[in-house]
Amino acid sequence: MSSTREQLDEIIHGLAHETVEPGSPPESESSPALRALKALGTEPWVDTGDLEKARDVWKKDLGALTTNNTLANQVVQSGVMDEVIRETVQRLAGAGEGLSEEEKITEVGFVINCKIALRLVQAFKVKVSVELHPSMARDIERTLYYARRYYGVCPDYFIIKVPLTPEGYLAVRTLRREGMPINFTLGFSARQNYLAARLASPTYVNVFLGRLNQVVDENKLGSGAGVGEKVTLETQRAITELRRQNGDVTTRLIGASIRGGAQVAFLAGVDVLTIPPAALEEFCPTLPEALHCHLEETVEPGIAPGPRAAAFDKLWDVPSEFKAFCEALAARPDLEGMDGESLRRICREEGMDLFHDFSTADYEKIRTKGKIPRLGDWPEEVALDDLMTQSALMSFAKDQDELDARIRSFLG
Repeated sequence: MSSTREQLDEIIHGLAHETVEPGSPPESESSPALRALKALGTEPWVDTGDLEKARDVWKKDLGALTTNNTLANQVVQSGVMDEVIRETVQRLAGAGEGLSEEEKITEVGFVINCKIALRLVQAFKVKVSVELHPSMARDIERTLYYARRYYGVCPDYFIIKVPLTPEGYLAVRTLRREGMPINFTLGFSARQNYLAARLASPTYVNVFLGRLNQVVDENKLGSGAGVGEKVTLETQRAITELRRQNGDVTTRLIGASIRGGAQVAFLAGVDVLTIPPAALEEFCPTLPEALHCHLEETVEPGIAPGPRAAAFDKLWDVPSEFKAFCEALAARPDLEGMDGESLRRICREEGMDLFHDFSTADYEKIRTKGKIPRLGDWPEEVALDDLMTQSALMSFAKDQDELDARIRSFLG
């Protein structure tokens, strides 16, 4: 790394970093419902980047907070980060002379994300999940570079979110070997997360369950009821079994994209639930005796019979041949140093439809439609979990574009 880049990194680190004084979470009420949830094995987190919303719902039973590009954009558009943007732009005026406009925006965005997360850390003294810029999702080196920088700002409290892409799988493998806590996000199936756990053992994997219910409903394939819940419970079972069989795997599951208090109650027993403030307020009046673990139950999802119904089986099935593929992949001597395209190729050669070869036009179509795809626009060979991951990534990219536009307005 050049001395100029090192100097710039030092300046940006200085802007992003804050000393976090030792302490405990603030005194707050305990929730009987949250205590009961924890007794059943679930760690509840709050899903917001908004400090005031977090304060409004905070209970002493909550374990962490998580942010993402959408939530960060909501904070930035409120104007609360404008002074941070202004100061960072001023500091870049000299030290960042050789940077392109997009590189400057990325650096300012890095500082903003750190500050949003640090506000939460300072207020609650708990771990906070921070997310990389979506433009890094298919770039191993940039993922490694910025993940290390985020972690360096606050190693005691930051958990780094990396999106689920071929490059993400490989980058997480490296970062976990360095001991970094990783939240491997944008997962939509048991098989995606099983592969992640076996290949890289991220600290956390995710099922974005609310979006799975929504994709069924919006595509008129059934009510969608229980679809995300089934995927989450089956993923929990698969990850738990893998942890028992392989001592190197310590991955825990996050049930994410929760839409209401009833989902929180039904998913009692899942390792972690990230709960938006509104859903948390719905859940907390739940009577503790009404909570039960459903991990061993079979969920009948609200999917109507039809030609598309079979596509959903891949969301919750982890067949023996897939597990064998994961074992063989993890044992490959060329895995270290592998790039994303090589991983895509191996999956294609082994008949694993994890990564469709989307064109530039395909990505634009995904981006235009938003986070819930119109399934009739896609051939059946495009796996649903892969399509949902790409749609989620593109929806975050749209929100990041809005955040970046606000930064750009300060560049003059």
